[in-house]
Amino acid sequence: MPKSPRLGRYITSTTTGERYKAFLPPDLPPDPPIELLPLQNQLVRAGKALGSLNAVSDALPDSGLFLYYYVRKEAVLSSQIEGTQSSLSDLLLYESKEVPSTPLDDVAEVSSYVAALQHGLLRIQDGFPLSLRLIREMHEILLSHGRGHAMNPGEFRQSQNWIGGSRPGNAKFVPPPPEHLMECLDAFEKYMHIEERPYSALIDAGLLHVQFETIHPFLDGNGRIGRLLITFFLMVVGELTQPALYLSLFFKNNRNEYYERLSAVRSEGDWEGWLAFFLDGVAQTAEQVVRTTHDINRLFDDDLTQISKLKRPAIRAKNVHRYLCQRGIVNVKDVAANLGITPPTARSALNDLKKQGIVQDIKGSGRERIYVYTALIEILDIGAEPINYK
Repeated sequence: MPKSPRLGRYITSTTTGERYKAFLPPDLPPDPPIELLPLQNQLVRAGKALGSLNAVSDALPDSGLFLYYYVRKEAVLSSQIEGTQSSLSDLLLYESKEVPSTPLDDVAEVSSYVAALQHGLLRIQDGFPLSLRLIREMHEILLSHGRGHAMNPGEFRQSQNWIGGSRPGNAKFVPPPPEHLMECLDAFEKYMHIEERPYSALIDAGLLHVQFETIHPFLDGNGRIGRLLITFFLMVVGELTQPALYLSLFFKNNRNEYYERLSAVRSEGDWEGWLAFFLDGVAQTAEQVVRTTHDINRLFDDDLTQISKLKRPAIRAKNVHRYLCQRGIVNVKDVAANLGITPPTARSALNDLKKQGIVQDIKGSGRERIYVYTALIEILDIGAEPINYK
C-alpha cells in the first residue's frame, strides 16, 4: 500500500558526529483533503460559540478593561505550559511595582509575553500582515527577559532543536533541520495568505497551529508563539472581532491529549482527530469567556449597588472602584496619581471599599498597604493555578 502524502518524510542528518532522523512535514493543505462531514457538529458548535463571544465583546461598555485581563490571563497560562510558576496575582503585583510571591524571572517572562502579544495586536490592528516578519518581532519581545534571552530572540534557528530526550538521537520528535527551515516557513506563510481558502477559517487555524509547532522554527518560545497565532489568524480573517479567544487553558487542562494529537498528525496523518479536539477547544474556550464576562459584569453591578449605600462618600468610592476594576490590585499612591486626588482621599475611599467587603488589604513591599479586588481576581484565576510537574 503506498504511503499517504499526509505523512511527510524523514531525512537523515548529522550533528556532533551523531546521525539522526528529522521530520519534514508536507505543505498545507493536507492531501488527501480533510473529511469534513465527521467534524460538522464540532464546527457548528465552535462557530456558534465564536458568534456569542463576538456579540458579548461588541456589547461591552469597556472592552479594553476585559481584554486587559484576558491578555494577562493568557500570558500566565501559556507561560505555565512552558514551566513558569507565576500566577495572575503575581503578574498584577509585578506590574504594580510590588514583589510577587514567585521568582522574578518567571514573572518577568510572563510580562514579556504580555508585551509580545500587545505588540502583535497593535501591528495587526494597524493593518500589518500576519507574516514571518511579525512572528519574529513578537518572538524578539517574548524572549527579551527570562530564561530564553540567550536563545536568539527574533531569529529563526540556525541549529537543530528537538523535543524530548537529551539530544536529537534519542528525542521524541526532531523538527526540520536548519537547512530546510526556510522552505518550510515560506510554504507556511503562503498558506496563511492564500486568497481562496479550501477550508473555513476555524479549520485553517487548526492546520496552521500544528504546522507551526511541527516546523518549530525557534530555539525557544515556539509553543507560546504558536498559540498566539491561533488568535491572530482568526482576527485577520474576520472570525474574531476582539482578541478575546486564547486556547492555552484548554491545552493546559488537556495537555496529554494535546501532545498525542499533534504526534498523531505527524505519525498517522490524523488531521481529523486533531481538528475534532481543536474545535472542541475553541467552543469550550469561547463559551467560558462569555460566562466569565457575564460573571464579571454581574460582580461590578452588585458592587456598585453596594457602594451606593455609602451615600455621601459614594461618588468618590465609585471613582476609585472604576479604577480598581481596571487594575485588580492597587495601592494608595497609584490611585491618587491616576485619579488626580490626594493620597488621604484615595486611602479613605479604599478603606470605604474595604468596609463594604469589596477589597482586602495586604502588606506591600513598603509601608503602604496593597488593596486587592479579591472577587474579581478569584473569577479570573479559575484554571490559572501553576502546573505541578512532579
